[in-house]
Amino acid sequence: MSNYKTYKENVLETSRWLSEHGFFGTLTGTGGNVSVRLPGEERIVITPSTASYKTLSPADMCVLNFDLSVAEGTLKPSVESSLHIAVYKNRPGVNAVVHTHQIFASVFAVIHEPVPTLFDEVAFAIGEVIDVVPYGLSGSPELAANVAGKLDNGCLCYIMENHGALALGPNLESALLHTEFMEKVCRIYCLALGTAKPVKPLPAEIVGLIREIRKTGM
Repeated sequence: MSNYKTYKENVLETSRWLSEHGFFGTLTGTGGNVSVRLPGEERIVITPSTASYKTLSPADMCVLNFDLSVAEGTLKPSVESSLHIAVYKNRPGVNAVVHTHQIFASVFAVIHEPVPTLFDEVAFAIGEVIDVVPYGLSGSPELAANVAGKLDNGCLCYIMENHGALALGPNLESALLHTEFMEKVCRIYCLALGTAKPVKPLPAEIVGLIREIRKTGM
C-alpha cells in the first residue's frame, strides 16, 4: 500500500471540487491540475493527464520525483508537471499548486492585464497584484521557465497569458482558497471595468503596510 494515500485522496477531492464548480473551464472536460509537495521529500503527488476526475480513484494519482521520474502511478502524469515542480523548487514555502482555467481570470489571460487585488483581506492572503506570466505552450519547458521567472514577487496567484491561472499555498486548503480569492477579484474587476468608471485601488499606504506584513510572514 502507498505511504501517500491521504495526499492522493486530498488531491483528487480538491480536483473534483474545482471541476464540479467550473474552475477548470468546463464541467465535463479534463483540463486543470493539482499537486502537493510531499513533506521532507523531493516528490509531489499530482493529477494524471487527460482523465475524467469523476472516474479517477486516489490510487490513480501520480507520485513524481523532482526530476520528473515516476515513483508511483500507472497513468501519464499531468502535462504541466514541470510547471508544478518549477514552483516547488523556487518557492520553499509553497506546498500546494492549483492550475485552473477559471473564467474571469482567463479574461485577463487573453487581454494580458495584471489584476490588482482591490480588497485588503485578499491582498493579505495572496499579495497586492495578480501578475501575468508570459505565454508558453502548454506543458512546455518555456512555460515552466516563464512561471519560475515571476515567482520572486512573493505573490500566491498568477495569470498565464492565453492559458489560465495558477494559485499557490502552504497547503492544499490555502491554495484552494486562493483560487477562489483570485476568481472573486477578477470577476469584480472585470465587472467594474465594464462600468467605464474609474476603479479605485487600495490606498498606497495600506498596500505598503500589507507588503511589509507579508514579508515578515513569508
